[in-house]
Amino acid sequence: MDRPWLSQYPAGVPADIDVQRFASLKDVLASSCARFADRPAYSSMGTAMSFRELDDASRAFAAWLQKVAGLQRGDRVALMMPNLLQYPVALFGVLRAGMVVVNVNPLYTPRELEHQLKDAGARAIVVVENFAHTLEQVIGATQVRAVVTTQVGDLLPPLKRLLTNAVVKHVKKLVPPWRLAGAVDFRHALSAGRAQTLDDVPLQHGDLAFLQYTGGTTGVAKGAMLSHGNMVANVLQVAAWMSPNLNDGEETLILPLPMYHVFALTGALSFFCKGAQAVLIPNPRDLPAFLQVLRKTRFTAIIGVNTLFRALLDAPGFAEVNLGSLKLAVAGGMAVQHVVAHRWKERAGVPLVEGYGLTESAPVAIANPVTIPEWSGQIGVPLPSTEAAILDDDGAPVALGEVGEICLRGPQVMQGYWNHPGETAKAFTADGWLRTGDMGVMDERGSIRITDRKKDMIVVSGFKVFPNEIEDVLTMHPGVLEAAAIGVRDERSGEAVKVVIVPITPGLTEAEVLAHCKLHLTGYKMPRVVEFRSEPLPKTNIGKILRRELRNGAVATAALTAPVASSRPAGPG
Repeated sequence: MDRPWLSQYPAGVPADIDVQRFASLKDVLASSCARFADRPAYSSMGTAMSFRELDDASRAFAAWLQKVAGLQRGDRVALMMPNLLQYPVALFGVLRAGMVVVNVNPLYTPRELEHQLKDAGARAIVVVENFAHTLEQVIGATQVRAVVTTQVGDLLPPLKRLLTNAVVKHVKKLVPPWRLAGAVDFRHALSAGRAQTLDDVPLQHGDLAFLQYTGGTTGVAKGAMLSHGNMVANVLQVAAWMSPNLNDGEETLILPLPMYHVFALTGALSFFCKGAQAVLIPNPRDLPAFLQVLRKTRFTAIIGVNTLFRALLDAPGFAEVNLGSLKLAVAGGMAVQHVVAHRWKERAGVPLVEGYGLTESAPVAIANPVTIPEWSGQIGVPLPSTEAAILDDDGAPVALGEVGEICLRGPQVMQGYWNHPGETAKAFTADGWLRTGDMGVMDERGSIRITDRKKDMIVVSGFKVFPNEIEDVLTMHPGVLEAAAIGVRDERSGEAVKVVIVPITPGLTEAEVLAHCKLHLTGYKMPRVVEFRSEPLPKTNIGKILRRELRNGAVATAALTAPVASSRPAGPG
C-alpha cells in the first residue's frame, strides 16, 4: 500500500527496519552487553548495575531455572515486582533460559492473580515479599511449583541492603505475614545458579517471549502472545525512531512507569539496545522520593503518561529539577491533554512526543517524530515497517479525513491471544489488519489523530461525542484536577454526557463548569450530568482513567428533568 507518512520521517530514520538483525531478545542482550559492558545498564535506589553485571546475574538466574528449578523450554515464569534491579535480572534470565515471561501487576487482588497464573499455566513466579501474602492465598489453585521471593533491597550494596530491607519490614503494613512452603530467596537462587552451567537455547522469531496480559479494561484480561520476533521488531523500530535525538552509549532514561507494563517494557528495552542507563523508579506515586532522584540525576530522556507529567508539573519542588540535559520526553498509554502539553513545553523546553500503541502491537505502532518543535495533538505516523489504515465496521477503508477504526499491520503485531482462538479471530480483519478498537482520522500526509475508544464513544441524538474532547476541555479549567466523560442513558436523546470531576479546590460549582464548557463545546456535547468527587478517579496501573468503572457505577438512566444533575461527596464543599 502507499505510505504517505514516509515524507514526515526525519533524516536518518529508515522506512523499514532490518528485522533479521537479531534472532531473539537473547541476542539483543548479548549484543548490548558486549558493546557497552562497563556502562551502567540499570540503576535503582542509588545503585547502578553495569551491562556486564547484568549479563552475569541473568545468566546465573537462567541456570537456576534450568538446573535447580527443573523448568523446561517454553515454561511460563511470572514476574510480580515493581521497578527494582531484580526485575531486569529475572527478565533476561527467563528469556535466555528459553522460557516465557508473564508480567504480573504486584497490586493485583487474589482473584486477579489467580486468573492470570491459571490462564498462563505459570510454573514459577518471582515475587517481591511485600506482595507474597497475595500469592499465598491462591497458589494452591495454580500450576506454580517454584517460588522465588525477593526483598526490595536484595541487589543493593550490603549495608544499604540491610538498612533498606529492615526499613521495609519495619513498616508492617507493607509486608504482611506470609508462608510459602519451599520458597527460595532471590539471592540464594543467583548463588546456586552460578554453580551451574547454563544450557544454550537457540531461539528464533517465532518463539514465544511474553504472555503480556491486557489491562482488563474491556473485560477479562487476555494474554497477548508476543514472540521474540514481535519484540525484536518493536525494539528496533523504537530505537530507530529515537535516533535523531539520542546517541548510542550516552543517554540516561528516567523510567517511572512499571516495567511489567508493556509501554515501559519495550521503551526500556529500546533504550537498552542503544546502551542507555535506565533509572528505575520503584514508586512514582511517592513524589518527594521521585523528585529527589530527578534532582540528583542528569537525565536526557523520560517516559511517562499524561497523569504522571501533570503530577510532576503540580508537585512542589519540581521547579528545582534541572532539565537542561533533557532531549526527549515521550508520552503514551493515554491521550495527552493540551493543558499538560503546553505546561510541559513551557517548563521543560522540549515538547511531549506522543506515541500510540497497544499490548497487541508490542506496543508502539504510531508516534510523532522526535524532532517536532511542539506537541501536535496527533498520535503521529506509523513507525518503520508498520502500516496503518482507517477502516469502517466492515473492514473497508473510509474516505480521507473521515472517522473510522485505526487498524495496524507490522512485524510487531502479536501472534494472537493465549488460549482464546475466538477472541484472536475477532481481533483481526479477514486480510490481516489488527483492529485496535480506537477511532481516528488520517490526513493526506499520513498523520493520524485519535478520537477515542470505539466502545467509549457517546451518541447523543445520533451525533457522535468523543470523551477525550470533553475531558481535554474540562482539564483546561484552572479549578479542575481530573475529569472523565462517560455516556449515560437518556429517554430523550438516547445517551447524554455525564462528567465526573475532581476539583483542585472544593469551591468549584456546576455553573462554572458549564460556563467553561459552553465556551468550547457545541450544544450536543455539553454535559447533562455533573458529578464532583473528592477522591482520585479510578485508574489502571499506569494512570489511565478507567471509564468502565465510572460507567458501571453510574445511574443506569439519566431521566433528566433539568439541564444538569449533580452529585457531590459528603462533607465540606
